[in-house]
Amino acid sequence: MPDNAQGLISGGHLVAKALKAEGVDVIYTLCGGHIIDIYDGCVDEGIEVIDVRHEQVAAHAADGHARITGRPGCAVVTAGPGTTDAVTGVANALRAESPMLLIGGQGARSQHKMGSLQDLPHVDMMAPITKFAATVPETARAADMVSMAFRECFHGAPGPSFLEIPRDVLDARVPREQARIPQAGRYRASTRSAGDPEAVERLADLLVRAEKPAILLGSQVWTTRATDAATELVRTCDVPAYMNGAGRGTLPPGDPHHFQLSRRHAFAHADLIVVVGTPFDFRMGYGKRLSPAATVVQIDLDYRTVGKNRDIDLGIVGDASLVLAAVTEAASGRLNGGAGKRKEWREELRAAERAAVGKRLPQLRSDATPIHPYRLVSEINDFLTEDSVYIGDGGDIVTFSGQVVQPRSPGHWMDPGPLGALGVGIPFVLAAKQARPDKEVVALFGDGAFSLTGWDFETLVRYGLPFVGIVGNNSSMNQIRYGQKARYGAERERVGNTLGDVPYDRFARILGGYGEEVRDPAGIGPALRRARESGKPSLVNVWIDPDAYAPGTMNQTMYK
Repeated sequence: MPDNAQGLISGGHLVAKALKAEGVDVIYTLCGGHIIDIYDGCVDEGIEVIDVRHEQVAAHAADGHARITGRPGCAVVTAGPGTTDAVTGVANALRAESPMLLIGGQGARSQHKMGSLQDLPHVDMMAPITKFAATVPETARAADMVSMAFRECFHGAPGPSFLEIPRDVLDARVPREQARIPQAGRYRASTRSAGDPEAVERLADLLVRAEKPAILLGSQVWTTRATDAATELVRTCDVPAYMNGAGRGTLPPGDPHHFQLSRRHAFAHADLIVVVGTPFDFRMGYGKRLSPAATVVQIDLDYRTVGKNRDIDLGIVGDASLVLAAVTEAASGRLNGGAGKRKEWREELRAAERAAVGKRLPQLRSDATPIHPYRLVSEINDFLTEDSVYIGDGGDIVTFSGQVVQPRSPGHWMDPGPLGALGVGIPFVLAAKQARPDKEVVALFGDGAFSLTGWDFETLVRYGLPFVGIVGNNSSMNQIRYGQKARYGAERERVGNTLGDVPYDRFARILGGYGEEVRDPAGIGPALRRARESGKPSLVNVWIDPDAYAPGTMNQTMYK
């Protein structure tokens, strides 16, 4: 119910006003009786309400919205199973350091502990996977609590918050003067820190003196919009750069400081390694892949991440954009010492890159059938344009793509992040295309990953959001299958990991999209172009070799 002439306002309308103040222009949701007053408020505030078919999709889409826009995303779900369905999306946002707010319904306070419909201890469940989780205690506090939740999203490294709102709190109306309604831009301070000036000077000195430096630009480079600062640093200081996660695309392919396939060689032989916005987690071998003889520097938004799992020589807590800019300024004009040998170092790394490409070149160009995954991801890489946002959702097939696909621009790579949650693809497509309709979205799915949230392909059709989707179809959960084969032998490699031969191209057509099947590698490129030209949500179903495994899959420590 909208505001009335007596100056009363409902909890749902207060929530919508707080969302508007934060700059939220869309919520992702699956309807439920506990939350509909928020919808009514969103209509009055001009906030778009996008309804999906599963709450996991809503939460992943809110995460994706934050990644693509730099503004927090928001998902609204009902109580009980609505909230539990969203748990995976919230957990993924936590590990990916993505700011989003999940709002969940709850039974009325008057029915507390009485067994009301869909009653669960949501806050207790959400507390371990959020930066902030709370119940809105009364209607007058609804907007205030929303702003509080958003503030917590940006404390240290970004992450998700959760609010549950009892039904009677949400539906009740209170005099406007009793409610605190935070004003846009007036309830959050800047969290940007340039780091300790002495540490910045020390890093500048290390970069000037190093003979074989290397830098890893991680997801926080994109989170802090540090593209320009990172680019200026690597070019000014002549430092070979590697990129992972959302940091991919910081430097364009072909840039003399852009390296991709020689990271292991660099980390084994560098005398200085600077790690920006990436924890020493499983992707980094918990820090063990860095040469013990190298000087290691870590830059991160979160103090708790710096030096975790591996000792470091220098740690800087701060915003990557400001820190890198300050380091460049401190180093400018005094590049000497080891800098004269940087050309030889870059040539050494470039030779390692060429060797890696040469080793897999036959597979990148293979005409074999079933299609080799390297041929598929090579075709996808050739297909991308400057405006293509690439989304990877899968296990083995996305591991293949990580070695080959190179986004042309910053912020144009999206993957689950370190939680490794399958099923982010369709929700990320939804968020990316809704937020940036000017961009082409290209998504690669494993057939297992697509199955988790694929029904929301219909949501993309319903909202008229075209994209080019590719399913690398080997009828298997191949990343797991490899581990089972390695551990238990070929006679037990097919236990619990084999899928049906599903024609996903027909699935796309049934739901109103474009679909096409490819079995000949020569047909991949033309099929992708036809999908682009269709102007519809699309799925190109590519049958790939089930017995080909990515090197990253075979090297996973869990299988050894």
